[in-house]
Amino acid sequence: MALTGRAALLAALGSVPIGIWAPSWTGILAVNAPLAVACACDFALAAPVRRLGLTRSGDTSVRLGEAADVTLTVTNPTRRPLRAQLRDAWPPSSWQPGTEGPASRHRLAVPAGERRQITTRLRPTRRGDRQADRVTIRSYGPLRLFSRQGTHRVPWTVRVLPPFTSRKHLPSKLARLRELDGRTSVLTRGEGTEFDSLREYVPGDDTRSIDWRATARQTTVAVRTWRPERDRHILLVLDTGRTSAGRVGDAPRLDASMDAALLLAALASRAGDRVDLLAYDRRVRALVQGRTASDVLPSLVNAMATLEPELVETNARGLTATALRTAPRRSLIVLLSTLDAAPVEEGLLPVLAQLTQRHTVLVASVADPRIARMATARGNADAVYEAAAAAQAQAERHRTAEQLRRHGVTVIDATPDELAPTLADAYLALKAAGRL
Repeated sequence: MALTGRAALLAALGSVPIGIWAPSWTGILAVNAPLAVACACDFALAAPVRRLGLTRSGDTSVRLGEAADVTLTVTNPTRRPLRAQLRDAWPPSSWQPGTEGPASRHRLAVPAGERRQITTRLRPTRRGDRQADRVTIRSYGPLRLFSRQGTHRVPWTVRVLPPFTSRKHLPSKLARLRELDGRTSVLTRGEGTEFDSLREYVPGDDTRSIDWRATARQTTVAVRTWRPERDRHILLVLDTGRTSAGRVGDAPRLDASMDAALLLAALASRAGDRVDLLAYDRRVRALVQGRTASDVLPSLVNAMATLEPELVETNARGLTATALRTAPRRSLIVLLSTLDAAPVEEGLLPVLAQLTQRHTVLVASVADPRIARMATARGNADAVYEAAAAAQAQAERHRTAEQLRRHGVTVIDATPDELAPTLADAYLALKAAGRL
């Protein structure tokens, strides 16, 4: 309990000019007796805090960068009206910097026997679960000379989901998918694709698609159309080891990898393929399997929400063994990892053959755009040294990528903004070529 009226009382007691008139304690009490009685009455009329009832409702999930509203219902079962200041405490990452104070503090008035609702608007700055802390209430009397203060625990959790900023690329990729799937006039033939129908030959068609028997039965040249095989299996593997913690711009590499994985999952599920997710460093951090096309994207988003980079070296042998158990049949394995020389040469390359002999493997890595800018910088000695270091780093990544390609792996090395659409294009190219 806090006595916020103490300063006012001391100021009133000290308002008597001692130097002019020094009364006895009896005189002081006589002069200030009305104030003391007022303070006592004010304290007595303040509604008790511990008897209040508090419950929560509202949003339980929100995408990173968006706002979530959590409603707190305060019930006053006492016979005294509640006049209060309330602080709804949440972790610091639940707010934009500098906005926590105004957003978490509320003025509240609840008549006796009634209830009122207040809404706290959260704007989280990080993924993961945000759990409500204590609710602190300071109840004032009618004169606001004294107050009662207490806290309540009112549990609530808001899960902050990945923002999925690459969603904007989905319409264009779906349009390309409709072309491959035979729903437009342009069709592609590749090894392992399924026969769809016949149509009239147009200049530019692959002559290998001409159906000579059908042509002989009619006056025009007929070509076979093909559509990519459906119901293929795609395993998205997120490397959550130490290399995923490196920041590119304002976010870790892991966040860009997750965004690219979500776009690919949305596209593949529309194409009729099955999508699973494995997040691994030295143990399984997340595993999503067997979801339907309508449920796979929400399941992936929910599983990714709590993932954080682990500052440990990824166990490539354990990752490979787990991936093989997760994908027992031929699949497209998309490994979102690093192209740094040491982790690839010492970890991935020795076990890569176990994956490529059974599966189609695609490795996607996040490139730092600052390296490209440094490589073109000139003008002074420092810029030249930075350009030399950047060129060396780029050469090492290119050499590592070539090593992977020699093992039959498709490699993507793109900046965070370009990784998601580039990965989607690579998937569509594999599908058009019948390599899935």
